[in-house]
Amino acid sequence: MATTLTKLKLSLPLILLLASVSGFAKVPPTCKRIECPSYNVIHVGDGYEIRHYNSTVWASTSPIQDISLVGATRTGFLRLFDYIQGKNNYKQKIEMTAPVITEVSPSDGPFCESSFVVSFFVPKENQANPPPAKGLHIQRWKPVYVAVRQFGGFVRDSNVGEEAAALKASIAGTEWSSAIEKSHRAGHASVYTVAQYNAPFEYDDRVNEIWFFFDMENERHSIF
Repeated sequence: MATTLTKLKLSLPLILLLASVSGFAKVPPTCKRIECPSYNVIHVGDGYEIRHYNSTVWASTSPIQDISLVGATRTGFLRLFDYIQGKNNYKQKIEMTAPVITEVSPSDGPFCESSFVVSFFVPKENQANPPPAKGLHIQRWKPVYVAVRQFGGFVRDSNVGEEAAALKASIAGTEWSSAIEKSHRAGHASVYTVAQYNAPFEYDDRVNEIWFFFDMENERHSIF
């Protein structure tokens, strides 16, 4: 009995460590192959984590009006893919990065068009002077906080709203929820953002995320 109790006492820190690690969101395998924006995890909750992203640079489409997030993301990604393949003012090819994000501003009704902005993370190598391109603009984000929920499989119009609602429920009543609502009221953040880390032909280890942006300053990003 004493030996069993001793083993239990010795293993307890390991059990607690494993329990705490299991709460962390999975680092997308894609980020081991291509560049992703860096961030610090500042809090881990039940079904979500809070990240702090440093200043980042994104190439973004103009707002795309569509009834489908999947359709709008496809349209935006094709524009951005042409951009990184050299269809820009510098005729410069740019390395692929992850994630591709879609900022969502939902419509008032189920059959009305929503507004979507699709963005590509500009690699650090190109951030000092990103190539301009017709129909795209460059966003330079200030440091920003993000509440994140991960989910697997393919992003579909039928599951994105459910995942966003689940993230909202997870953070309800927390200090993060109050900060997000304040940012939304001030007009500094989209309703939610969908981050996709995988190419369409990848079926294994797919990682997607719902992002709620918020900040402690007056603005999230500046645009030029």
